[in-house]
Amino acid sequence: MLTALIAATLLAGPLAGGVTPPAPVAGPPGGPAALVRRVQAFYERTHDLTARFTQTYVYAGLGRRAVSTGTLLVKRPGRMRWDYATPTRKTVAVVGRRLVQYEPEEDQAFVDDRFDATAMSAAVTFLLGAGDLAKEFVPTLDAEGRLVLTPRSPDPRVAHITLATGPDGEVLATTVVDGAGNENRLVFEGLRRNTGLGDAAFEVALPEGVRRLSPPGR
Repeated sequence: MLTALIAATLLAGPLAGGVTPPAPVAGPPGGPAALVRRVQAFYERTHDLTARFTQTYVYAGLGRRAVSTGTLLVKRPGRMRWDYATPTRKTVAVVGRRLVQYEPEEDQAFVDDRFDATAMSAAVTFLLGAGDLAKEFVPTLDAEGRLVLTPRSPDPRVAHITLATGPDGEVLATTVVDGAGNENRLVFEGLRRNTGLGDAAFEVALPEGVRRLSPPGR
């Protein structure tokens, strides 16, 4: 459960069943390449952001889905925190090379102090102003003007990504489809940017006595 949630979360890029995604704007002059540059530039100019999210993970082989809601915090460089409120409380936080996933209702936490953040897909790292979407993906536009990104090199984590964007290049909603056909869908609402988030907001305080799990072999 822990590793599955980590994988699902870190390959998120915020459509969710039961949630109407924001209407994307029409593709800009210059087509998909221009839209990629707009998205990249928006996040390169973003020092921190907060948003509410609704996430739906669709399991292709099982015919079922899991819907969650919560809040996202991001701060450059290298800080990201997902706080799940429903259906159960969970926190997944990355600060540099430290990853913490805390499940208070299970009284357990997964802690990795040697997390390889460079292994995260550009489907996530662009939120931190890192990575290069144009170099890592072939961009196209779908019939609704959404940006569709296909990896230039085969990647089992990402078959393609669909981004619904706002007028400034902000990502309003995304769907990440992996090589097995599973879909990680999210919608962002209440986006706030460059508000001066402090580093302390990304620290996860684990209660004394919580059961700690470590990566295999450590």
